[in-house]
Amino acid sequence: MSQELFELTGKHVRLEPLELRHAEALSEAASASSDAELYRWTFVPHSIEEATEYVKTAIGWREAGTAVPFATVRLSDGAVIGSTRFFDIDRWAWPAEDERHGRLRPDVCEIGYTWLTSSAVRTAANTEAKLLMLAHAFDVWQVLRVCLHTDERNQRSRNAIERIGGKFEGILRSHRLAADHTPRNSARFSILAAEWPDVKHHLTSLLMYT
Repeated sequence: MSQELFELTGKHVRLEPLELRHAEALSEAASASSDAELYRWTFVPHSIEEATEYVKTAIGWREAGTAVPFATVRLSDGAVIGSTRFFDIDRWAWPAEDERHGRLRPDVCEIGYTWLTSSAVRTAANTEAKLLMLAHAFDVWQVLRVCLHTDERNQRSRNAIERIGGKFEGILRSHRLAADHTPRNSARFSILAAEWPDVKHHLTSLLMYT
């Protein structure tokens, strides 16, 4: 079941459905940094060929119903500054007597594959994008949990996830292929539906003066 297409718009960024037309701009955004450490633990598509394949794969996941990928667009100048997505979207097999039985909305999902061009790092872009996505997940889809994973070695990303309210759950060993093509240990974080009101207030407060 293909996932629906929708945009999420805030004051600083717009998350629009990822399409092949974004490939060139994504390549330019990924190639804008001369800091080799910025993407050390994250795969980003530097060439147009890589970006095209990256987008095709994301669209394939969307058509399979397991992901909703976005291009992150800066509103001030319309520039594509990165990408992010919902993925590992899952619907549980609720019993027939449960009110959730047969519902079409996801029960749980993950947010990830998030990266930004160097000029957008440490700006409001990531915080607002996470607020927009979490609000959609919890308020529209009414999910029970949102997960976030990052490379165990990526302390900057771990700090950023904790900053937005993610609760550390542990380390998943050899969980995914790392950006350096080794088996990656993943630091696992989550936000539960019961925690969302406090997380929403926190993120809104962080954005209040930006």
